[in-house]
Amino acid sequence: MRILIIEDDLLLGRTLVSSLERCGYTVDWLTEGSGVKQVLSLETFTLIILDLSLPDGDGITLLKSLRQAKYDLPIIILSARDSNKDIILGLDSGADEYIGKPFSFEELLARIRVIVRRQSSSSTHIITKGNFELNLNDYIVKYNDEVLKLTKNEFKILSYLVSNNSLVVSKPQLLQIINGWSETSTENSVEVHIHNLRKKLPNNVIKTIRGIGYTIEK
Repeated sequence: MRILIIEDDLLLGRTLVSSLERCGYTVDWLTEGSGVKQVLSLETFTLIILDLSLPDGDGITLLKSLRQAKYDLPIIILSARDSNKDIILGLDSGADEYIGKPFSFEELLARIRVIVRRQSSSSTHIITKGNFELNLNDYIVKYNDEVLKLTKNEFKILSYLVSNNSLVVSKPQLLQIINGWSETSTENSVEVHIHNLRKKLPNNVIKTIRGIGYTIEK
């Protein structure tokens, strides 16, 4: 999962980057809003964390601009402007979540997990990527037009890998996809599910990036 941070506070920005990376996320960081659309055109992001007080303009203006340009990825506002009026304005302008500063990093992680679950539950279409076709409604996967018999957790893992456009996905991210609210599974169970998926797919479709995670062959 790739996250874009737009935050001009250098200390907070560095802290967010290092903390999120330790949790298994890939993170890009901008200190102003002027280059956001260019970055979004080059990379695929799961969500944006946006500060409102930027050196080159107001974050609300940037947020509205992104929504008007049809960028529909989730956006979490992270701002010291935490009055009811500011929160309502941010949400009405297109933000999905609003967190006031100072904030708890654990709360930010929880909001990110909420967004991941929301995206997963709201997907009602068929994903076609390369040789894969995934029916997210009926939990059916086809590879080269052949239907694969997968367990529910195998389906969750494979659909997440495929939908992440060949980006590397970490074990903690896959564990979150399996567990949801509970903590019943461990990273060892992720390895078991990957092993079983590999037995049902051609060789080298799922690649291991040592020390990082897994990706789908392009």
